[in-house]
Amino acid sequence: MASRLLVGPLDSAALADAPALQARLTKPPGSLGRLEQLGAQLAGIAGACPPPVPEPAAVTVFAGDHGVLAQGVSPWPQEVTAQMVANFCAGGAAINVLAGAAGASVTVVDVGVATPLLPVAATAGGPTLLERRVRPGTADLSEGPAMTRADAEAALDVGAAAALAAVAGGARVLLTGDMGIGNTTPAAALISALTGLPASEVTGRGTGIDDPTLARKVAVVDAAVARLSSDRSPLRVVAEVGGLEHAALAGYIVAGAAAGVPVIVDGVIALSALLVAEALAPGVTASVIAGHRSVEPGASAALAHLGLDPVLDLGLRLGEGSGAALALPIVQAAARIMSGMATFDAAGVKEA
Repeated sequence: MASRLLVGPLDSAALADAPALQARLTKPPGSLGRLEQLGAQLAGIAGACPPPVPEPAAVTVFAGDHGVLAQGVSPWPQEVTAQMVANFCAGGAAINVLAGAAGASVTVVDVGVATPLLPVAATAGGPTLLERRVRPGTADLSEGPAMTRADAEAALDVGAAAALAAVAGGARVLLTGDMGIGNTTPAAALISALTGLPASEVTGRGTGIDDPTLARKVAVVDAAVARLSSDRSPLRVVAEVGGLEHAALAGYIVAGAAAGVPVIVDGVIALSALLVAEALAPGVTASVIAGHRSVEPGASAALAHLGLDPVLDLGLRLGEGSGAALALPIVQAAARIMSGMATFDAAGVKEA
């Protein structure tokens, strides 16, 4: 994935100019709290102060299935992944509603759905479906590698291509989305492997499993991560215990950062992918904004490891890109404040 070679640091001049500009705006210093931090980050990403408002926005939902579902880690059947892809394409899912409210487009990418997709009639201006299936789901990560390194590399490239296509189409901020029954199990494995935390601390209930199922899920994650031993290079980790959508999301994040646009990540699936992305392209997290804090324990573990402070904390655990879409207007407001507020001098207001 060539994009990782193009990821560089944020623009130091714009980063330095941001607090100086914010200090001249008609408000007490620091009174807009997190918005000021976001504004400075956006300036550093764009290389301009004030930064441009990050719009239009593009949500890309990567979908894939998981062989580990055979271990009973989720009560939902595998066919639901394909059914939800059809629901996304028909405009009926939560992400469709939230993206629509935020003015973001939705693209769905089949990177590894196991069940044949249902035919969906295209609607003008509606979600786009891209069929980029690397393979029909992963193998059971409890029994061996989830996929080959070649599969992982192909999925990374699918994600990178989707990001670059969105930017070429005019998007100036990218949002991550995901769909895959059972995908919190590989997410927990990725987080455990890349943070060094035990499976028991990063494995959650996903779609709402009971205690015996959670115990089984923790045991699966623990055993899979133990196979990695000391070789925890990002490509090996994602091939051994990850999912196709996780790899694609990692490629999407890296390519978005390389293209110079902010990337707003969603919950635990996207954060596990961000850990992979950061390992592949150190420094990529500087261009990333955490949309929200998922209730999945692995999400908080990944956020802490990456040093990210999420924009929202609403008790969400849906995925799809829902938390990223909800955070988008706040991120955009941070840029609007910097370009739209008057300075003390311009407004004729005396400073304290």
